[in-house]
Amino acid sequence: MSGGAGGTTAQVAWGEGISQEAARAWIERWDAQQQSYLPDREDRFTALIDVVEATAGRPDPLVLDLGCGPGSLAVRLLRRLPAATVIAIDADPLTLGLGQAAWQDLPGLRFTDADLRTPGWSAGLALDRQPDAAVSTTALHWLPEAALAALYAELAGVLRPGGVVLNGDHMREDESAPTLLRLGRTLIEREEQRRFPAGQTESWTNWWTAAAADPVLAALVAERAARQVESEHHGSPAGLLSVHVAALRSAGFAEVGTLWQRGENRLLCGVRPV
Repeated sequence: MSGGAGGTTAQVAWGEGISQEAARAWIERWDAQQQSYLPDREDRFTALIDVVEATAGRPDPLVLDLGCGPGSLAVRLLRRLPAATVIAIDADPLTLGLGQAAWQDLPGLRFTDADLRTPGWSAGLALDRQPDAAVSTTALHWLPEAALAALYAELAGVLRPGGVVLNGDHMREDESAPTLLRLGRTLIEREEQRRFPAGQTESWTNWWTAAAADPVLAALVAERAARQVESEHHGSPAGLLSVHVAALRSAGFAEVGTLWQRGENRLLCGVRPV
């Protein structure tokens, strides 16, 4: 996910003019730089999809992918559950465009341009039934605290009874647990150093710089700049575990807890009451 401002919910073909081959090459680079920061990224994807499959109660779940970026999670989910429908939502025209161009022939996947900070964003999704799950990975930490609370509250009214919110992200302990905070960060840093020595992979910043220099992506880069989409959004209170837990409980999710974890990298789940 690359966050940021957008308009109303819309079906926009941002991927026009980009070849499928070029789009997939950019997404391959995207996945590589993401993996360098998140050594357990694929494990977390697998755990999240396991939960969707275990809770859906049907072979064709309807899933909202919040802050979808170029569709990395959505594609993996559909490969496992090919009868599913995934509505992939983001406000970044560049990553949406890459996803649309790369996965235009993948049944069950629909990219949607929407700003998750705008109340009522879900009304424009044209849902024909209540979703079974809302999922997100490495995305919601960019939301301001009030917008995060509003998002969870909106999801509580959208998901079917028994539906789940699944958020995979780095969610650190707050200052009330300073030792856990320090140790959680240390575990992640040491694992990253072991698996991805410095300088061997493309960085987040370098990926965006390279994308901005590609003339094929010029229109999307310009639209992204016009929307003032931020590519650096760390340090928000939405990076705290306690903020997510409190917001989910306030929204009315009956059970809230971590289902998978390595250090501060975790999969947080909220269950809507039946």
